[in-house]
Amino acid sequence: MAFRCILYPGENPPELPDEVAAPDCFADLNLDQVVTAICVGRDEYNLRPFFHSPAPDLDTIHYRHEVMKDLEQDEVLGFVKSFSAKMRSMRDQIAKLNKLYYRLQKEAVFLDAIAFYCDAVSQLANDLGAANLRSAGLLGLRRHVEAYVQSEAFSSLHGTMTSIKSDLSEVEYSLLIRYTSVTVRRPGSEPDYGAAVEATFARFKQGDAKRFEFKLPDFFEMNHIEAGILDFVVRLYPEIFTRLHRYFQANQSYLDPIIGRWDREIQFYVAYLDYIRPLKRAGLPSCYPTLSTTSKAVRCHQTFDIALAHKLVGDNAPVITNNFELDGSERIFIVSGPNQGGKTTFARTFGQLHYLGRLGCPLPGKEATLFFFDRLFTHFEKEEDIHNHRGKLEDDLVRIHAILREATPNSIVILNEIFTSTTLRDALFLGRRVLERLIDLDLLCVCVTFMDELSSLGPQIVSLVSTVVPDNPAERTFRVVRRTADGRSYAMSIAEKYRVTYDSLRERLAS
Repeated sequence: MAFRCILYPGENPPELPDEVAAPDCFADLNLDQVVTAICVGRDEYNLRPFFHSPAPDLDTIHYRHEVMKDLEQDEVLGFVKSFSAKMRSMRDQIAKLNKLYYRLQKEAVFLDAIAFYCDAVSQLANDLGAANLRSAGLLGLRRHVEAYVQSEAFSSLHGTMTSIKSDLSEVEYSLLIRYTSVTVRRPGSEPDYGAAVEATFARFKQGDAKRFEFKLPDFFEMNHIEAGILDFVVRLYPEIFTRLHRYFQANQSYLDPIIGRWDREIQFYVAYLDYIRPLKRAGLPSCYPTLSTTSKAVRCHQTFDIALAHKLVGDNAPVITNNFELDGSERIFIVSGPNQGGKTTFARTFGQLHYLGRLGCPLPGKEATLFFFDRLFTHFEKEEDIHNHRGKLEDDLVRIHAILREATPNSIVILNEIFTSTTLRDALFLGRRVLERLIDLDLLCVCVTFMDELSSLGPQIVSLVSTVVPDNPAERTFRVVRRTADGRSYAMSIAEKYRVTYDSLRERLAS
């Protein structure tokens, strides 16, 4: 099978547009922060469309996993980055060329760009040939590059460039400057006046003299005088410059399209691996998930919010990991517990894992089994928008109704603190109706809520509780555990700490 693309297997990979809107869930899950950090310093590659476009099937995810694993070898990642640096130098030359005015200088810069390109491709062929590769993507690239380097097109491109550069390096000429005129001619047998001057003044030398050498400024762009002199040099060596001009005209489409596409797309892998490298250095685990299109079982071990972890590691702060699972008929996590205890972070983690899993990326955690979802919906609290003329409750209802209308049994829904703007009685009524609809859809869901009663609606629901330090309930552990929500454990811990339980009050009043 002919190699076409490093992101998609097969001979007909999709062509993503230059602009792909970020999924609606990105801001809620802090994935916008993750992608922004990944893309820093890589604007030339326009990587955002890749991160905004989940893989269409499991074959694509397995294909990407294999490439990622190959690139985790320092040797492989090293020569890929070396190739990218040379290609960047090539593009820099082309960018300079497009800003130049004089034709001959453009042609010389073009020759330098071809030199960078040929060197990059030749070295890539050698590196790929020597590397221990296992992925179908990089093995396919190896076959393509080997064939391309041996082709007549590349041999001619490289050989002619080398020959012209060699001829240009041998061009010599003399300048005779007299008043306002300049004469350009081939060098003759003129004596070296510099040596004569030095010999004349050597007799006056007394000890080591101060040196007055200086370097003339070297501006990249030619001025009209330099261009005029070069025009005369061309008349002295017409054959060489005619070859250069013909080479320039004949090779405007020199870049192999598959190598050019690969140079951009491989940055999807390189950028992500660079992003998670500080996390791995800090001792945090990463894994390649198992995804299924049929089983909705979810199991994750020692996982964490990747956006938050990136910030904490940068601040040398600890990162708390969590374990969770859904099995059998279980579909919905109801997450309750004290404020600022990690509930929303858990919800984000669940969404991040599934989305990054659909991209084919290594995930934060020791192991992960996930469902191959179709769409990921989020509903997080938002400030009231004065432009839509809706109150907060009405806005919640409109947004959740849109989710329920579009969600399918293969979707994932993440709800964070729903119906907080109404009374507890109304919030419970609305919350039950929403969850009953989600249960009927048989989809996966995480619901962060202060209403513990929602955790007992059926066997499809699993109760998770964010915990506190037993001896100091004001201190959060940021761990979320599977436990029945009773709505009283946290309040009882606070009461015991400040000795205002019934028994404590009786004891104190009796004394």
